[in-house]
Amino acid sequence: MNLIFMGPPGSGKGTQAKRIAAAYNLVQLSTGDMLRQAIEEGTEVGRQAKSVMDAGEYVSDDIAVAIVSEKIATPECSSGFILDGFPRTLNQADSLDKMLTAKGMEIDQVVEIRVDDEKLIARIAGRFSCSDCGAAYHDQFNRPKREKVCDICGGIRFTRRDDDNAEAVAVRLEVYYGQTAPLLPYYDAQNRLVSVDGMMDIDEVTKQIKSAINGHGDD
Repeated sequence: MNLIFMGPPGSGKGTQAKRIAAAYNLVQLSTGDMLRQAIEEGTEVGRQAKSVMDAGEYVSDDIAVAIVSEKIATPECSSGFILDGFPRTLNQADSLDKMLTAKGMEIDQVVEIRVDDEKLIARIAGRFSCSDCGAAYHDQFNRPKREKVCDICGGIRFTRRDDDNAEAVAVRLEVYYGQTAPLLPYYDAQNRLVSVDGMMDIDEVTKQIKSAINGHGDD
């Protein structure tokens, strides 16, 4: 089973992809992680990407798709994969479809995690994490049980992303709706799109996604 998870920044798609990957024996694929791995391993595509990045340029769609192509050909992905945050544009989606078709593969389902923008901004703007173990917290919704002490590891150092503020989140949302949201009708036309309510409790969102995946093809 091959899936794509879509949703604006902070929608929880990374968290849900991790949960679904574990539940269905799939591999969660993030283009950023794959890019770094390819560069570290010195693969052909990794060398191309490094050359482009060393020149201060963005990695092209062709290289991004080649990175995905290289990764999904490994035994690790033989049971299927989840693309987390890719494709981001219609051009990438078209290139991805052509690459998969050439391999005799396809995307089975695209899961959209829908959110309320105002609530999402409030959710992201209050996020912080433990510097030692990475446990996630929130000023309003999920504070440590003991003030300034991590529930998981007992650490006392916390950090916030520089772009986790209302202004930066609004810009990221604008980019998402301008560049990536047009993919929704693209995949809907292919009868592959399902949508879940990302504002629900994390466990409920997971339940919705599992229900959508299990029911795929029953229509």
